[in-house]
Amino acid sequence: MVDMETNLTAGMTALASLPTIVPAPDLCREPLSIGGVAMPSRFFFAPMAGYSSLALRLALRELGGLGLATTELVNARSLIEKRQKAYELSETCAEEEPVSIQLYGHVAAEMIEAARICVGMGASMIDINMGCPVKKIVKSGGGSALLCDVGGASLLVEAVVKSVEIPVTVKMRLGWDDATPTAPELSRKFEQIGVAAVIIHGRTREQSFMGKVNLQGIASVVESVDKMPVVGNGDVRTLADAEAMFRETGCDAISIGRGALGNPFIFRQLAHWAKHGEPGPEPGFTDRLNLMDRHFHKLVELRGEYQACTQFRKTLAWYQHAIRAPKHLYHQLINLPSVARFDETIAEMRSEGPVGPLPSHFEPKIPTPKGPIDKW
Repeated sequence: MVDMETNLTAGMTALASLPTIVPAPDLCREPLSIGGVAMPSRFFFAPMAGYSSLALRLALRELGGLGLATTELVNARSLIEKRQKAYELSETCAEEEPVSIQLYGHVAAEMIEAARICVGMGASMIDINMGCPVKKIVKSGGGSALLCDVGGASLLVEAVVKSVEIPVTVKMRLGWDDATPTAPELSRKFEQIGVAAVIIHGRTREQSFMGKVNLQGIASVVESVDKMPVVGNGDVRTLADAEAMFRETGCDAISIGRGALGNPFIFRQLAHWAKHGEPGPEPGFTDRLNLMDRHFHKLVELRGEYQACTQFRKTLAWYQHAIRAPKHLYHQLINLPSVARFDETIAEMRSEGPVGPLPSHFEPKIPTPKGPIDKW
């Protein structure tokens, strides 16, 4: 049976390690709509290639507090060519509304056709990626490459905006490098052509994911527009980070990526913080195990047993860090062969409980580009 004294000690340790809670901005309690689409909250789940699957997005939304979720970036041409991978990446359902499908590309005709396909797939809005820094995206003229061509990027985005009835947003970085901070100029132009919102990652393309997010850079984008919502993105892992993002940038909402993988309960905590001034109860062992269980079985429903078992291995280490299961049980899942093995192991984990204190949050190890940008 679960050692209740161990769980109590773990809970006290987690509470003792929590930082001082700062008040939530009044803005967090006010309603927000983007292009006429009402947002359940101002706390969004950022798209991350290889991680933001439909199964995980649904599991996070069921926890509560999540406003807008966005799919992984999808190649517009691949979607037009009906490639299976593109359709899997852009898959959505009514249960996760509102949801945005993120597209990348640089050919207007392709982006228009792909956007219309996304409308038919049930997207609440379309997000155009102008922030991805990796070479295979940039060398095709998509992602961060568009930051270098204000005129061309504006024409491309305007073509998509005019082609669909649903809102169009743009995700971008501050600029290609510190010498070319084009995000404010682009944001002004985007507002004029009818873009519903911009999501700003507070780093340049040159930085990739290195260094600290530039909050003043995001603030400069907020100051450059009139009424269009600006969503701040980058380095939000705690309530204090969220408060600083709102306070120092003046943004209308925040988008969380790696911080949500490290603490999947962060949206629920942020919503409780916005309403009550504190994050609510720390998720316990059972809460964390239930999320792991739900995530895996959603994968099974969507992808079948074999793909679910192989794809889930990518996230297994995160869950192990969060639940502190006995090592022999964790090892049973490393080369997960079947749903039956997963269910048996989860049952044993519930019975044995954690072997140590549960962390309040952690930084997941997510592969990101490093080194000279010409080698990405």
